[in-house]
Amino acid sequence: MLTPDYFYVIVGGGLAGLQLAAEISQDVFFKGKKIAVVEPSEKLRNDKTWCYWENGGAKWDDIVHHKWAYTYFNTPEISEKFDLGPYRYKMVRSIDFYEKIKDLLQDSPDVFFINDEIEKIDLVTRTAIGKNKTYTATHFFDSRLHEAYKTSDRTSLIYQHFKGLLIETEKAVFDPEAFTMMDYRISYQNKTCFTYVLPFSEKKALVEFTFFTPDMSGSEEYDELLEQYLRKVLLLKEWQVLETEKGVIPMTDYPFEKENSAYLTKIGTAGGWVKASSGYSFKNTEKKIQKLIENIKSGYHPGKDLINKKFRKFDAIFLDVLMRRNDLGKGLFQKLYTKNEITDIFRFLDEETTASENRNIMFSMYHREFLKSFFRKL
Repeated sequence: MLTPDYFYVIVGGGLAGLQLAAEISQDVFFKGKKIAVVEPSEKLRNDKTWCYWENGGAKWDDIVHHKWAYTYFNTPEISEKFDLGPYRYKMVRSIDFYEKIKDLLQDSPDVFFINDEIEKIDLVTRTAIGKNKTYTATHFFDSRLHEAYKTSDRTSLIYQHFKGLLIETEKAVFDPEAFTMMDYRISYQNKTCFTYVLPFSEKKALVEFTFFTPDMSGSEEYDELLEQYLRKVLLLKEWQVLETEKGVIPMTDYPFEKENSAYLTKIGTAGGWVKASSGYSFKNTEKKIQKLIENIKSGYHPGKDLINKKFRKFDAIFLDVLMRRNDLGKGLFQKLYTKNEITDIFRFLDEETTASENRNIMFSMYHREFLKSFFRKL
């Protein structure tokens, strides 16, 4: 094989691709290895927001747009406010993330940003074929999402889909120290759906209506449910919409990593890096990249042991229950948040809990459907 154009080609300049490029560029182990980040969009606007919880300060604090020390969990039956203890719930705007990474990498002699769309990767010739050019490399990190997860009959799939409105009100209605993780006071057709609220001041907040369902909803349903929440729960008569956002996140136990090969590693959502039972990805991505780089430096395949199979089983059982009995969602989440410490829930979702803690959390949500799903997934 001729000398490749690049040592690594990263296909996609989103969350995973840019975090990976930044980590490689900062590590002396990779000095002199040319890296191409191939992305069709120039990432010049705020196209999404990412949230995560964290104990203490860390590398992204300079671009955290807002953070919260408390959270609410509401249903028609209960209203709970939880102290997050040593944790803070943090929000990062995508445009601030893109600009931070590009500023970090702009003077790197080893990182090249290329505007192109990769249509195919030929692993025999180790060539990424773009609409404009071709790119050869010793290894590819690919964030393109394969559609096979939608048709697999061996895995479970729930879509987290939502629409959010950044609103400003004339009167003070929000608590800027506390966000709302889930509010079930507005419901829709026995589906698992809730409102999620991120307040930035007493008069400004991002209000999102979110579904965890096996199917999708129409745009008019989001609008109707958001208006119901603003009028019936927040008791607003008027508000100004400053921005809108929509998104779809696949929550699935599909084994994306089986698409890895000697010269290719799937990353981001396409690598199964989204936490299947919650849809969170920001901190998961950071952890996966740290492990990936450790693997390379130890001489292993980059994708070795990136997925914790024990926690994937927990996710798989939970998703199977929601897929087959979507009406159970509110009750299951109510049990989760009222029978466990919020810090334990965060540690469980971060896959940091012990075997006994895992059992306690799983049993706290117990429903007979869990037993059926357990045997299906076995």
